[in-house]
Amino acid sequence: MDDLHRLQEPRTASPFEMSFILISQVKELLFRMVHLEAAEARERLREDRSGAACRALARTVRNQRALTGCWESLNAMPVDEFLHFRDSLGTASGTQSAMYRLLEFTLGNRDRAVVRPDDLAAFPELRAELERPSLYDEVLRHLARSGLPVPEHLTDRDPAARYEPDEGMEKVWMAVHRDPDGHRAAYDLAEHLLEVAYQFSHWRATHLLVVERMLGGKRGSAGTDGAPWLRAINEHRFFPELWTMRSLL
Repeated sequence: MDDLHRLQEPRTASPFEMSFILISQVKELLFRMVHLEAAEARERLREDRSGAACRALARTVRNQRALTGCWESLNAMPVDEFLHFRDSLGTASGTQSAMYRLLEFTLGNRDRAVVRPDDLAAFPELRAELERPSLYDEVLRHLARSGLPVPEHLTDRDPAARYEPDEGMEKVWMAVHRDPDGHRAAYDLAEHLLEVAYQFSHWRATHLLVVERMLGGKRGSAGTDGAPWLRAINEHRFFPELWTMRSLL
């Protein structure tokens, strides 16, 4: 714990810079907490223990809520105070967080375009994650083993490839939701997954609002378009068929 308190190295005299550094470090630790439970859920699904997986996903959601709450600390920072130290950040950005990217990869968002080759070299865990099935891959394999008609091309697909929404999987989730009592384990798993996806999107949306409040239309510190870029990635949804099938029920 003492080592943790020695890690902060502000570059300005602004007390708000220290607050910015501290809350950023808290978010990193919470990313790890969320990843820990999501990875636990994946392991239990490999064993076809959907109840244990749901309990891990419930813990994931609790940590996600704490993560979203971190934005309230930054949201209280006056914009003029933020501008006092923003330039000292240089090109530093939350988009460089290897733990955040590992979390996205684990849940199933495997977009190589957002990861630089240097990052894959510097963080071997990212490359290793791309070589194993994501949480959603294991969900689909578990459902197939339980007897649901999951399309075969989804259960043996390349785990490193970006997942594309599938109409066949949409029909599987529709069948589960039309007969929840007949598919109780799958239904409960679906609801837990959707809550994880909802909380992730909630985090992204709150991030966008805080950035708009602090920076307006300024570019991001890592060279992104700032709010427009955040608005675009906020359109992404984990476990996509769980969202789209609701329009067809």
